[in-house]
Amino acid sequence: MTALLDVEDLRVAYGKIEAVKGISFSVQAGEIVTLIGTNGAGKTTTLRTLSGLIRPLGGQIKFNGKSLKKTQAHDIVALGLAHSPEGRHIFPRMTIEDNLLLGAFLRKDNDGIARDVQRAYDLFPILGERRKQAAGTLSGGEQQMLAMGRALMSQPKLLMLDEPSMGLSPIMMQKIMATISELKSQGTTILLVEQNAQAALSLADHGHVMEVGKIVLSGSGQNLLHDESVRKAYLGED
Repeated sequence: MTALLDVEDLRVAYGKIEAVKGISFSVQAGEIVTLIGTNGAGKTTTLRTLSGLIRPLGGQIKFNGKSLKKTQAHDIVALGLAHSPEGRHIFPRMTIEDNLLLGAFLRKDNDGIARDVQRAYDLFPILGERRKQAAGTLSGGEQQMLAMGRALMSQPKLLMLDEPSMGLSPIMMQKIMATISELKSQGTTILLVEQNAQAALSLADHGHVMEVGKIVLSGSGQNLLHDESVRKAYLGED
């Protein structure tokens, strides 16, 4: 079966510093695949490269069989690859609804856009209740919901989520993770970067452990969750 996303020998550098050192992985349609690792492992750089914000030094990125090597970021979104970035990057002075509508900037189907706004409100009822408020009035967890909802407005074939639980309370983190699980059940394919290794691996079909720009271990989410070296390094267990 052809992978929805196929990354082969990807290398990314900032000047003379190579941040991603020849990684390879794939994502099949309908899967959750997670990249875990400590700060500086290259996870965020990988997502930024896949979404066209950084140009790779070498390697191949294929999405739906098409090479993304020279594709501009907005064209990558149009192909169906959406990125909810680390830090959320919402527009605080705009309303919640206007933030969502920005996620559909490439679309012309007004009826479909309206349906997807409603879908975001169904997924995250608090956004619907406060749709006319400035997005900056939301809590950190609610802003993460908005960032995810905005990414979904482009009708992605693959949704990339970068650290969706960062800085959230345990209860809010559980809500975000439950939503990721629900999105998968609705058919959304997800590439998840997440420092909470236990939460990520519990959801993932497949996982990859990154250290200093390399993938050092791969396997099913459940196998990695029970791998002794992963438990010691990332789950805080002796």
